[in-house]
Amino acid sequence: MANSPQSKKRARQNEARFAVNKARRSRIRTFLRNVEEAIESGDKDAAGAALRAAQPELMRGVSKGVFHKNTASRKMSRLTARVKALG
Repeated sequence: MANSPQSKKRARQNEARFAVNKARRSRIRTFLRNVEEAIESGDKDAAGAALRAAQPELMRGVSKGVFHKNTASRKMSRLTARVKALG
């Protein structure tokens, strides 16, 4: 349990940041899921559009510290390859 004023404030800040990061992570996952669903349906145009919408969201997550840069790059690379592979 936080005892000092500094640790109490830090606990409050951690809760606030956790809520913001959780919402941001959820939003990014939704965009990624939209790409996955478009790939599963086999619609290359929809998958490409979903991928273009997901890319800035993912990179915004990197700049905000939600995801590591390499993690985001790996996800984008794999999704791009799967979209390109659609016939």
